[in-house]
Amino acid sequence: MDSGDHVSLDIAKLAESVEGKLKTLLPKRLRELNGKAYTPRVISIGPLHYGKEELIEMEEHKRLYLREFLELSKVRVRDFIAAIAESETRLRSCYAETFDKLSKEEFVEMVLLDCSFLIMFFLKAFPPVIQSRYIDRIFNKPWMLDEISIDLCLLENQLPFFIVEDLFNLSKLQHHCEEYSMIKLTYAFLLAAWQSWVSEEILEKINLLKVEHFVDFLRICQQPAQEMQPKKLATITTPSVAELHRAGIKFKLGSSINPLLIKFDDNKGTLEIPQLKIGEHAEILFRNLQAFEQCNYDANKYVCNYITMLSLLVPDAKDVEILVKEGIIENWLHDNDAVSRLFRNLSKENVINVNNFYFSGVVEDLNKYYSKRVHKWKAALKQKYFRNPWTIISVVAAAVIVILTIIQTVCSIIQVV
Repeated sequence: MDSGDHVSLDIAKLAESVEGKLKTLLPKRLRELNGKAYTPRVISIGPLHYGKEELIEMEEHKRLYLREFLELSKVRVRDFIAAIAESETRLRSCYAETFDKLSKEEFVEMVLLDCSFLIMFFLKAFPPVIQSRYIDRIFNKPWMLDEISIDLCLLENQLPFFIVEDLFNLSKLQHHCEEYSMIKLTYAFLLAAWQSWVSEEILEKINLLKVEHFVDFLRICQQPAQEMQPKKLATITTPSVAELHRAGIKFKLGSSINPLLIKFDDNKGTLEIPQLKIGEHAEILFRNLQAFEQCNYDANKYVCNYITMLSLLVPDAKDVEILVKEGIIENWLHDNDAVSRLFRNLSKENVINVNNFYFSGVVEDLNKYYSKRVHKWKAALKQKYFRNPWTIISVVAAAVIVILTIIQTVCSIIQVV
């Protein structure tokens, strides 16, 4: 190898390291808005929250899962350690911090414990193909199961997906569940944790893409089709749902399972929006997806764009109320103001690129439609006089009386003449 090749190799290695750090650096401005949305409550995965006192209790359970993992896999622990050690530099480069305080031995042990925990957790839960021989404090306590499921989807609580997949393949646990891969197990876990956010179609898409970690998996679940190409956004404002409603626009529940597929039909005056379910953990999901997109410099900001679009459409409780009535928003919070407040808060520090905004076409068409006075007049007439059969009858009766009066007047004039 000549000096030129050596320099080129060093540059490539450095570039990979820098890119990895950029992808996992959580902006301080986002953490300050709601630090709890990024902080694990029960279990730490990876080095960012490793060793925290409030999470130490689960370390013992990780060791129990490691014991079961080794018994099932029939692979020596030294083989797993060797595989992790070989990837140590690559693993460390995936994080913004260097973790110099973690020795090579500590780092490798941490990764082994976390990987074996994730694999066993998935095998036991989705579906239960592995029966534990030990007392399992997690699956005997539903509340703990829910807390762990949330913790595993936090951006600061991730292991690179490749190392989990490598250890799963090395373990040869496919012999216990031949139809399963790490991708399929992850899909089953995320489907159970986030339900409507994860579609059945994702398995076909995910196998063709490189998954960085579980948060990236969730983002890929809603990556929109290329049929709508992002373009420059002329203005960052658009009428709210209530204003659009007063302008005569009808709201239709979209048939797509992808909530990002919002469409506006200018001819019919119909805004089609796929259903969005808002539960108590919605903010955690959106904030971690938002943070990942903003950390990942080369990612298309689909979720960030969606947050902006929703914050424009539902700035007030009355806007949410309209979408709830149409079945577009399924509000598990039972508080319309809480939903509008959620998107207002998410929109703070939500950085988007106006030159590459996914919903720019929808915003542009809505603004054009709303600016035409004829639509507002027609809508006002319809909403004021044709809301129910009685008002329609009254209007028709009044019109008939006016017409008869005119006829009578004309006839009187003719008689006089």
